[in-house]
Amino acid sequence: MVKSAPSSEEETRTRARTRRAILDAAVQVLGDNPAAPLSQVARTAGVARSTLQRYFAERTDLTEALSEYAGELIDEACERARTTEGTAIEAFTRLVAEYFTLRKVIMLAFGSDDLAEGATEEEECGPADLALRALIERGHEDGTVDPRIGPLWAEQLLWAGLYAGWTYVGTARVPAYEALTLCLHSLVKAVEARPGRDG
Repeated sequence: MVKSAPSSEEETRTRARTRRAILDAAVQVLGDNPAAPLSQVARTAGVARSTLQRYFAERTDLTEALSEYAGELIDEACERARTTEGTAIEAFTRLVAEYFTLRKVIMLAFGSDDLAEGATEEEECGPADLALRALIERGHEDGTVDPRIGPLWAEQLLWAGLYAGWTYVGTARVPAYEALTLCLHSLVKAVEARPGRDG
């Protein structure tokens, strides 16, 4: 029996899988050692170095792609957090936990300077940014988010808290789950509406 040539749709899916495998490997390898050779990224991805170069000709092409990939992963994490379900504070808690798992890719793609700047202009906002802002506004309505915590402040607070949790893993040499627990406690406590708070 003669094998038929792969359809362009199959080829596109294969290319997408290979590209994602390379990006995942880059996060794993470069997240641990940003100076690691690309041959190590290729080995971890299970592809030849020449294959990696077909997708990303230069190291800068790969690092630029990692920024886009981080954005994709943020959007996927936001979807998994189901930000429109349950109370806003429950959704916020799920969102923090989902974002926390993206430590390596976000630190690698954006670094501390970009995290500190945050998104301030409407055109820089992606779906995840808009979902967080809507979540905070919903929290004001359902009474679970402190009304003094506006959407932009919550966004800045979220990324600052995540950065603190991520760096705490390395500086305090604690397991990620311990840093996540502290991160969740601090961020939820910071935004949650509680009796006795002036509103």
